[in-house]
Amino acid sequence: MGNWIVNNWFSVLFLVAWLGLNVFLFVHAFLSFEKANKYYYTRQILGFCRSTLRKQLDHNLTFHKLLAYMICLHTAIHIIAHLFNFERYSRSRQATDGSLASVLSNLSHQEKDSWLNPIQSPNTTVEYVTFTSIAGLTGVIITIALVLMVTSAMEFIRRSYFEVFWYTHHIFIIYFIGLGIHGLGGIVRGQTEKSMDKNHPHKCAEFYEKWDDPDSHCKPPQFEGLPPESWKWILAPVILYIFERILRFFRSQQKVVITKVVMHPSKVLELQMHKHGFSMEVGQYIFVNCPSISYLEWHPFTLTSAPEEDFFSIHIRAAGDWTENLIRAFEQQHSPVPRIEVDGPFGTVSEDVFQYEVAVLVGAGIGVTPFASILKSIWYKFRNADHNLKTQTIYFYWICRETGAFAWFNDLLASLEQEMEESGKVGFLNYRLFLTGWDRNFAGHAALNFDKATDILTGLKQKTFFGRPMWGNEFSTIATTHPKSVVGVFLCGPQTLAKSLRRCCHQYSSLDPRKVQFYFNKENF
Repeated sequence: MGNWIVNNWFSVLFLVAWLGLNVFLFVHAFLSFEKANKYYYTRQILGFCRSTLRKQLDHNLTFHKLLAYMICLHTAIHIIAHLFNFERYSRSRQATDGSLASVLSNLSHQEKDSWLNPIQSPNTTVEYVTFTSIAGLTGVIITIALVLMVTSAMEFIRRSYFEVFWYTHHIFIIYFIGLGIHGLGGIVRGQTEKSMDKNHPHKCAEFYEKWDDPDSHCKPPQFEGLPPESWKWILAPVILYIFERILRFFRSQQKVVITKVVMHPSKVLELQMHKHGFSMEVGQYIFVNCPSISYLEWHPFTLTSAPEEDFFSIHIRAAGDWTENLIRAFEQQHSPVPRIEVDGPFGTVSEDVFQYEVAVLVGAGIGVTPFASILKSIWYKFRNADHNLKTQTIYFYWICRETGAFAWFNDLLASLEQEMEESGKVGFLNYRLFLTGWDRNFAGHAALNFDKATDILTGLKQKTFFGRPMWGNEFSTIATTHPKSVVGVFLCGPQTLAKSLRRCCHQYSSLDPRKVQFYFNKENF
């Protein structure tokens, strides 16, 4: 590689300068359209540049999975092709018919550049070559690593056994190292340039029977392994990854001060924190690490605070060993508060909620957290008389299995009810709370008290519904109420619910672009 750079230094320098200039021009133009006042009205029509870019970046997990599927597909093709190749290598090495393939396979393996067939003798098996050659052994290692990474990333394992997924996924380090040296084995070989002068295929291939004849003008060809190529494909991603890890490491080492700890019903822990220079937008999330539990595990949690608040907060539900250990550590009153490290925040699709005239927010269980941030921000915007708020109506759906979950944000919803009434914006926030798990006695008690001013479960004016939403009816009502609006639908919940909402978005969007259009957005972690 060093010799290549020395021989091609001018081309390398020119390419780096050209790419650098293009990056500079792009960033300069991007910032100009994003910030310059002369483009203010253009941005009102087209939307903020960063919003468009962010929409693409928000699909990073989808893109990551797509790349994984493509790597698996091409790995399978690569392995199958090699199996066919080795079968032909083996057949040619055992052949005694004097064919060209047989002659080439019997070229001596004693000299460095003479051999072409990696199977050195008729008794050598494909399995032996596989586990003794650099290419074969690294191929086996990186294939096993890939299988472990893909299988441990399955939804069931990732949700139920996060530690298995987390640690196994870091085998990618072994995968990339193996991939980088996989080509050093030189299994695929080509004729040397020096040998081409004495044995050009177009002139000598048909005279292969006379290659060993001293009087022949064609001498036995010599071969060399092709130089490794995979490093060219992984060098840039590896450099970017290392740079990103260094950046995240320094960012995560900034001191985090825990200002408040609240234990909510249904084993939910709320942490309010402060960190110097921390700046957030609605719906964003952070990665959290607790060294006393695990030095290596970082878990994502959506921020439940609003950008207008002087702290940032998260709600953590017990859903595995790590979260249970964290909650248990904070429950121990006589112990010092565990140290927390925070990396982020990172953007999500929920940041775009205020870009829509009508927003539909759907949260399932603890999936309500990104919308808590949004609803808090709305409360502050109304209190501060923010006239730049583009959103005119919000529909909020919260689906829970147990009654205690509603207590997490009851105070927030009650404050919003009061704020909407005082500001004359009663129709701005329409929320529906759905309870999917209950007993008959409780349902009967709720039915007897249905005519009371407030809900017996939440204390809110909006009554709690029992069962699941009828999404067809909900979307039909919204489409009728807002016949010419662009409606953003945001979900933080399971995939089955995502399929239903995505289907409804397509079904109830008008074919006329001037009429109601539903756009589906889902949180991904």
